[in-house]
Amino acid sequence: MDFGIKDKVAVITGGDSGMGKATAKLLAAEGVKIALIDKTTEELKATAEEISKIGEAIPVTADLRNLAEVEAAKRTILDRFGTVHILVNCAGITGATKEFLKLTDEDWYETIDVDFMSAVRVCRAFIPSMQQEGWGRIVLIGSEDAVQPYTDEMPYCAAKAGVLNLTKNLSKAYAKDGILVNSVSPAYIATPMTDAMMEKRAKEKGISFDKAIETFLDEKRPHLELHRRGKAQEVAAVIAFLCSQHSSFVVGANYRVDGGSVATVG
Repeated sequence: MDFGIKDKVAVITGGDSGMGKATAKLLAAEGVKIALIDKTTEELKATAEEISKIGEAIPVTADLRNLAEVEAAKRTILDRFGTVHILVNCAGITGATKEFLKLTDEDWYETIDVDFMSAVRVCRAFIPSMQQEGWGRIVLIGSEDAVQPYTDEMPYCAAKAGVLNLTKNLSKAYAKDGILVNSVSPAYIATPMTDAMMEKRAKEKGISFDKAIETFLDEKRPHLELHRRGKAQEVAAVIAFLCSQHSSFVVGANYRVDGGSVATVG
């Protein structure tokens, strides 16, 4: 399928691995020019080199918690490509996983800064370019946790709920400029973030990595009907559609890619 976005420019945060990397590969295959942002250096360069075998891609190292680094990344990307048409914000962390009364203010601030404010900062940085082009696609990564919260991940759940609200607000504010803003909410995808969660679980329980996944599904995600971790490529396929010309009547929507994990219809 021709997505109709050849020669568009996409910024993908959290781009050195996982869903960001998988999305970059799909968009590069469609002829999109890719700017990958992450706070790593060597990993990001390696990913950019891998993507460059498919299409044009550059690595831009930046910590999205730092406004000055976001602005520097924007200048680097605009100097290289001249404009930006697509923004996919995959940057995120699990954050503190503690009982509520043990969570500190710093625990809350760190998770909200990475998982919510990073989206605010990159949208603020790149929306003006899309306004000038009269065309844009923004995809923010939410989570099943935004609508089905878990008591051991409260800062993450709250931050991702904020992302869904931000998505809807931005969609209302900028649709008139030809900028379509949507979100994608994955659940339990095989990424470095969930690998770290399972490694921690395996160590705590004295079990294997595979057993940690199996018991997590049984105990923590009983409604995940496909009973497996999702693949980054499965999420990227939905993101790529939302970045395409084929999503021209989709705005302010939240697409679940969760294997059925969210148990409600709302």
